[in-house]
Amino acid sequence: MQSFFINTAYPLVYVMSLLAFVVVAYDKHLAAFGLRRVPEFVVYILTLAMGAFGTLCGMIIFGNYTDKKLFVFGVPVVLVLQLAFVVYKIMS
Repeated sequence: MQSFFINTAYPLVYVMSLLAFVVVAYDKHLAAFGLRRVPEFVVYILTLAMGAFGTLCGMIIFGNYTDKKLFVFGVPVVLVLQLAFVVYKIMS
């Protein structure tokens, strides 16, 4: 089981975090030009799907979603839960 987690979950975390970061950056780019933005629901789903680290980095670097309380408080909570899950899986 440990091998499965290392071979599957770690790449999933990396890919989902990178994807979440790119989506937040793309949303900021669209906002700068006044175009239709990425729905917040998409960013929520990416955050919950092991992409919280990428979302948080995107929020900090691009200053995007920093006025939304659900993002400001929710993303760090989800990140802590995801980190706890990863640590739990490593220890077991």
